[in-house]
Amino acid sequence: MNSAQPKANTLQSAVAPARISEHSRQILRRLAEELGAIAAAPVHAETARLWTRLNDLQSVRPMVWITEIPWHEMNVNEELTLHCAEPWAQQQEFRLRRILYQWQHLPADMIIRDYLPCPLVINNTGFGLEEDVDTISTDAANSIISRRFNRQIINPKDIEKIKPAVVHHDVAATESNYQLMCDVYDGIALVRKEGIKHIWYTPWDNLIRWWGVQDAMLDLVDRPEMVNEAVARCAASMHAGLDQMIEQNLLSLGTDNTRVGSGGYGYTTALPGANFDAAHVRPMDNWGCSNAQIFSEVSPEMHWKFALRHDIPWLQRWGLNYYGCCEPLDFKIDILRRIPRLRKISMNYRIRLSRAVTAVGTDYVFSYKPNPAPLAEDRWRPDVVRDELRQVLEQTRGMHVEIIMKDISTVRYQPQRLWEWQRIAMDLIRQARP
Repeated sequence: MNSAQPKANTLQSAVAPARISEHSRQILRRLAEELGAIAAAPVHAETARLWTRLNDLQSVRPMVWITEIPWHEMNVNEELTLHCAEPWAQQQEFRLRRILYQWQHLPADMIIRDYLPCPLVINNTGFGLEEDVDTISTDAANSIISRRFNRQIINPKDIEKIKPAVVHHDVAATESNYQLMCDVYDGIALVRKEGIKHIWYTPWDNLIRWWGVQDAMLDLVDRPEMVNEAVARCAASMHAGLDQMIEQNLLSLGTDNTRVGSGGYGYTTALPGANFDAAHVRPMDNWGCSNAQIFSEVSPEMHWKFALRHDIPWLQRWGLNYYGCCEPLDFKIDILRRIPRLRKISMNYRIRLSRAVTAVGTDYVFSYKPNPAPLAEDRWRPDVVRDELRQVLEQTRGMHVEIIMKDISTVRYQPQRLWEWQRIAMDLIRQARP
């Protein structure tokens, strides 16, 4: 028995062996059978309808979802304990157990699909630069750590270190995974190959890792031409990668329980685009997104000049768009209205809520991110959670709202806190009027 979770960076990389033990096979089949019974429940179709209405700007009620969970702290009654021996089987087991756990303890408006995805094995060189970082960790089991970035972009010449992305589909590895999954889950669950359903586009999340946060912010004023050149080069790399994905037919439709941006699910009748061909999915058939989290305190004018105007060509390629993550955007709605086919805007708890409500209205989905800090305090105070959510629901009544609890660094090894957060949120939603 192995009680440890596989490391995060192994979840997409375990190589399918020629076969796995009968012991592992039976574990996976039992978990998949349990998951299949849940997926067959009628509630998922109704929840999908509600997500669709939300994303179509015809919402019935606010929707709630929980993500970015500190799984290393969540194991209760051995529910997440792994029993398979092989790395590939552990990868499968961890995914199945995690879905079952969330459904059992914090489902909110979660949807479980009626098949098991086999992701295409896709290699992407990215920008050609990796972060050079010093770290401090307070919990060896937690992947969330403090970082100090060692600067790699100092002079204009250093921008040349940012390279065009090179994308390659490892067809043999994909087929190996697929065949083994089909064998393991034969008669239990449908297995379906899936390509890329959503792309996290955020040049600034990468630039500050190579530039350093303070230095990058100072150079917005001191060396604006150099900054714009670097952002443009990152954007060009992303476009190059997307072009290769299209050429190799690596995209899949994400209008399902695929996460969109930093928000919730992608269900909508507005996608796919006109003349859709299921055998050749295009960006215009899917959701796009972008953000500039590090620009929280940057003015709207500078946000446009150094971030958003570079994002527009990317966002133009997608059928609908989501903007934002953890940056407060309540005072930047005017520049966001320039985004083509914008449908969702992220709203962090640090906004001025009344201003955000007035600015967004019913034009977009208000993707609200509650404060996760109460989950990490010495003493659990559910009244604080209830007061925040009640205020948001009252002030956004009549709007199109999703509440996405994310960025959960810790629950102090008390997963019941998050379970109770979910119950509080769903109780308040049921009490709220549309």
